[in-house]
Amino acid sequence: MQMPDPHAIMQALGGRDNIVSIVGCITRVRVEVADPSAVSDSGLRCDGVVGVVRSGKVVQVVIGPSADELAEQLNDLEKDK
Repeated sequence: MQMPDPHAIMQALGGRDNIVSIVGCITRVRVEVADPSAVSDSGLRCDGVVGVVRSGKVVQVVIGPSADELAEQLNDLEKDK
């Protein structure tokens, strides 16, 4: 399975300023966002993403076993803000 582009995922999550926290959890990346309306579900449904689950301000990007690696890459991008 292809790894999603972390830059595209970050953009679909509403950008760096919309990210509160990012945590990898086995098969998914859990992201708390400041403004859920800024998140693009269609943008998150890119190559390598199996599904998207939302619950309030938490968006889960389901990608399979490379979730921890993607979470790490997203955290690195987020730190650059």
